[in-house]
Amino acid sequence: MSEHIPGQKPVGLPLNAYTELKPGEEYAPVMLPDREYPEVNFRSVFLGLIMAVFFTAAAAYLGLKIGQVFEAAIPIAIIAVGLSAAFKRKDALGENVIIQSIGATSGTIVAGAIFTIPALYILELEVSFFQVFMASMLGGFLGILFLIPFRKYFVSEMHGKFPFPEATATTEVLVAGEKGGSQAFVLVISGLIGGLYDFVVATFGAWSEVFTTKVLPAGEALADKLKLEFRLNISSAILGLGYIVGLKYTAIIAAGSFVSWYLIIPIFAYLGDYITSPIGANITVLIKDMSPETIFRNYVRHIGIGGIAMAGLIGIIRSSGIIKKSFILGYNEIFGKKNIEGNNVRTQRDLPMGFVAGGIILTAVLIFLFFMFGVVDNAGHAFVGLLIALIISFLFTTVAATAIAIVGTNPVSGMTLMTLILSSVILVSIGLSGPAGMVSALIIGGVVCTALSQAGAFITDLKIGYWLGSSPYKQERWKFLGTIFSAATVAWIIMVLNETYGFTGPDALVAPQANAMAAVIQPLMSNQPAPWMLYLSGAFMALILTMIGVPALAFALGMYLPLELNTPLLVGGIIAHFVSTRSKDQDLNRARRERGTLIASGFIAGGALMGVLSAILRYLEFDWRLGEWAESHGAEILSIFMFAAIAAYMVWDTLKAKKE
Repeated sequence: MSEHIPGQKPVGLPLNAYTELKPGEEYAPVMLPDREYPEVNFRSVFLGLIMAVFFTAAAAYLGLKIGQVFEAAIPIAIIAVGLSAAFKRKDALGENVIIQSIGATSGTIVAGAIFTIPALYILELEVSFFQVFMASMLGGFLGILFLIPFRKYFVSEMHGKFPFPEATATTEVLVAGEKGGSQAFVLVISGLIGGLYDFVVATFGAWSEVFTTKVLPAGEALADKLKLEFRLNISSAILGLGYIVGLKYTAIIAAGSFVSWYLIIPIFAYLGDYITSPIGANITVLIKDMSPETIFRNYVRHIGIGGIAMAGLIGIIRSSGIIKKSFILGYNEIFGKKNIEGNNVRTQRDLPMGFVAGGIILTAVLIFLFFMFGVVDNAGHAFVGLLIALIISFLFTTVAATAIAIVGTNPVSGMTLMTLILSSVILVSIGLSGPAGMVSALIIGGVVCTALSQAGAFITDLKIGYWLGSSPYKQERWKFLGTIFSAATVAWIIMVLNETYGFTGPDALVAPQANAMAAVIQPLMSNQPAPWMLYLSGAFMALILTMIGVPALAFALGMYLPLELNTPLLVGGIIAHFVSTRSKDQDLNRARRERGTLIASGFIAGGALMGVLSAILRYLEFDWRLGEWAESHGAEILSIFMFAAIAAYMVWDTLKAKKE
């Protein structure tokens, strides 16, 4: 990183890019606010749309075929940088941001569609291209429009307070591509090491992807008798995410996970020894016969969902001042007071609030008409569906953005599950049940899921733009076009995949999230109870955490996410704390922290790119996995040593940093 000299283009990110600003201090981005840079042109829009279509098709297929949903933003940024270098294009940074921003709609629209729409096929209900396209497009529009008023709060007012791990990695890729030199070298080397490390695991199964204490006889006994188990994903990409998130938030997330796995699951197991009948809808196994993972999925995860929902409501209440301020600024801008402070600065200008308000109204009308003529054929039911979609999308927009800002993971499947449950209860209460009710609830869920997925990912794009000095109103404007293309592509690919493979039967597509949604909604539409007490206990836990000053959303995320994803995050956070506090020389600590951020970004970028490559090879039926070895105890024991090696490399390379 470098100091910024006024009037001169910086050679890298400023020193205060990742730290909180002191009173009176301002952040100066890489592209200066008082200069114009190439951003939106035929090249950037065309390449962005090509990326959106290609990665939408790839992500939809792979997500449904192998249950693996990859994040497209980083691979798109790498491709954009590579194309700029190949054609020796100067000042391509602004263009690359637009390419990445348009193309990244692929991952968000896919997540919204494949989590819900295939459930219609699984339940043997009819669905059309028009329904999938409209649900995806209108949900995507809602996500953009609801997030825009919160942009300044998340990217500017909270500068340095949220780690934004995905945005950090993407920004480092874009900056290194523009700058070159030692930063690019560190990023490329770490990307190659991390990418090859993850590729060898995913493609060849050279060692296990997850280490568990069940590999040892004593650990097996603990898991069997007391339901106690330690799990660790050995991915270098997740280790890198943990480094960028930092020790504070990774410790809170891990604490939530430890409460789930080392407190609540053993309690369930203890009580389960005395329970002689299955508990819960669609559950046929006794608790005492369940593994720790099964208890987590069937019961404990619902506590995390309740915690996420309550943390979201608490966040809404706490940010009511921000919401009020956004409404006042919007009102003043719409009704005559045009000279809103900062709106004339290129890097601070959003789309006009009149456009945003009008867009929300128009989208709401289109959603109503879509529900009325394309889903339920009843004005009252359509209006109720519209209210559900608008209210839940608005309330959870800040939850999705905050989750992405903290840990880079959007709990969209949990929030969609909550949406389906609430929608089903409300629709049944107004007389809409059975097949028609299931179609309505899943289409509403698709709109909300896409809105939340879009909002969470879009805050990443806008943070990248803030750090680099893009024009936010241009990112916001062209995001709509990317959404239309991605929605059309995902609707088409789901139709094709259903005709080719289907979602039910022996050779059907996996579609794990959609199967979970189908399993939840069927009993609800048959008036079977939802696990309300588990949701309520999670909600009260979030309230108690807020009372004692613990960030409830981060803790609830830990309870919701699998243990194996949270433990490597904690290791990365510990490494970040160690390397940045080891010396008494604060300048050296800062240099080490910044080099570590580059290495972590390389791990994330390499892991993302090689993950896509590995998944494509699996699609092409190149099966190079080492069969029995990959599933053996030996491979699992080797995995912990390999994880220790990649973590040790990260520490060693980070400590090589020198003061500038």
